[in-house]
Amino acid sequence: MLVTVAVYAAGAQLRADHPDSYTVHRGDTLWSISARFLSKPWLWPEIWQANPQVHNPHLIYPGDVLDLSFVNGGPSLRLEPSIHHEGEAIPAIPLDKIKASLKDFRVVDPSEVKDAPYVMGFEEADITGSPGHNIYVRKLNAQPGQRWAIVRPTHVFRTFDDKEAQQSGEMAANVADSDVATQDTPWMEEWATDIGNVTPNHALRGKPLAMEVAVIGDAEVLRGGDPATLLVLNSTQEIRAGDRLMPINDDPYDPYYYPHAPKSLPQDGRVIAFAQDRLSQVGPYDVVVLSVGSKDGVDNGTTFALWQPGEKVPDDVDHSSWIRSSHKWVRLPDEYVGHVMVFRTFDRVSYALVMDGLKPVQKGARVRMPE
Repeated sequence: MLVTVAVYAAGAQLRADHPDSYTVHRGDTLWSISARFLSKPWLWPEIWQANPQVHNPHLIYPGDVLDLSFVNGGPSLRLEPSIHHEGEAIPAIPLDKIKASLKDFRVVDPSEVKDAPYVMGFEEADITGSPGHNIYVRKLNAQPGQRWAIVRPTHVFRTFDDKEAQQSGEMAANVADSDVATQDTPWMEEWATDIGNVTPNHALRGKPLAMEVAVIGDAEVLRGGDPATLLVLNSTQEIRAGDRLMPINDDPYDPYYYPHAPKSLPQDGRVIAFAQDRLSQVGPYDVVVLSVGSKDGVDNGTTFALWQPGEKVPDDVDHSSWIRSSHKWVRLPDEYVGHVMVFRTFDRVSYALVMDGLKPVQKGARVRMPE
């Protein structure tokens, strides 16, 4: 154990320009503080672990003072707590940026959505449902009193394979939702027409990995049967015919995240989507979707470096003709972009938060070890 702590401390070196001390401010995160004085900010759990006087790095409050000094040639932190704690302890990452991705969305296999019970009608022949009104659901095997989540498909996530890509860059915005939504999934054709938002948020024709659904409300079973009668308890959108029902997810989400490098680098991990679909690129504290998940050994806190693939450009110097099409095309080197930390994993994909960056993150960025 002592050897392990020594190795961690050696890896988590202080920056040359680190301050002598730092007072914790409201709005700080453990990552942002560590970025001020650690050359590798994702190693803050290790350097705090090497300092037992800091009993819980997640219980640091505004007004606390971090005293940085060198002990026996190695980095050391000493926490001087404030007398009166103001507000809540600072988190590892800004939780307000990821709340929607924790609670309002799920990622499942497309077959789960296809086979799930569905809304087929509404009280008094209405065309939509709202809280306080009844809805009628087919294929639901449930008892009175049970609660169910009402979900709506939002995106189909697909692999990011250069050979399978047919459009990229600005052309992505011109792809019609139904054009990709119905590919390989004809059962979604009516949903794409009615809802208009079932689409992969990248313009690729790769293999489908998973489907994202938005949790738009919940309902309680009043009477069983086919169709069953349910009372809408709450909703963020109007309930429509074709919306699916899934079990309520009561699993609590751990607000504590410990960034760490992956045990091994997953093969060809990419940024395949953004939480804000309309954006062409994102930056720090934006949520991205990675094409790797728990089956690839990724867990909460896994930290990657992102590298943007180099562009393929013509060599205007080494050519034998003035005709551009005859020029030799060269792939430029990949460029470092920034770091992302995974905060929610599924089988084949993960949600990650962009923690820092030198350049905007674009879809297709590759994940690498955070060195």
